[in-house]
Amino acid sequence: MTRTAAAVLKPVSHDERPDIGLDDAYLATMSEKLSEILAATYRLTVKSHIYHWNVVGPLFKPLHELTEEHYNALFAATDVIAERIRALGHLAPATLADAKNFAPRGGDVSELNASDMVADLIHDHSEAVKTMRAAATIAGDAGDVVTEDMLTAHLTFHEKALWMLRAIAAT
Repeated sequence: MTRTAAAVLKPVSHDERPDIGLDDAYLATMSEKLSEILAATYRLTVKSHIYHWNVVGPLFKPLHELTEEHYNALFAATDVIAERIRALGHLAPATLADAKNFAPRGGDVSELNASDMVADLIHDHSEAVKTMRAAATIAGDAGDVVTEDMLTAHLTFHEKALWMLRAIAAT
């Protein structure tokens, strides 16, 4: 019996039931939470990149360099988060229909100074920390140490980003 390439490559998604010691309800709930975290991570990636391009003034150099580090780390994180959703047996979000909402409007950016950009990034990183901490707690309570560890690593990044952004804001 030969299988065609199309049959072999056909994606399997919600029919997957990974036997990894976690119940189906948890897998669905955590996949949804991780999908929300993934979307927020994309939004912060795009915003960091736009601010990287458009920052001006005395904070230009440190903020330009810091946002470059951040958007690169955030983009790498999207892959890790999406792959964890797949490992939990669910499809990673497949559309960016809301991409127009990922970035600040062009007119908004032209009105922002570097301090405003830093304050906005501080807000978004703070929200990411709260969301990830809550999801990591749920993962830990369920015995999902892989997801908990992944989220802990991302929390570490966001908390360091907050420290650095606050240090820039203090200048």
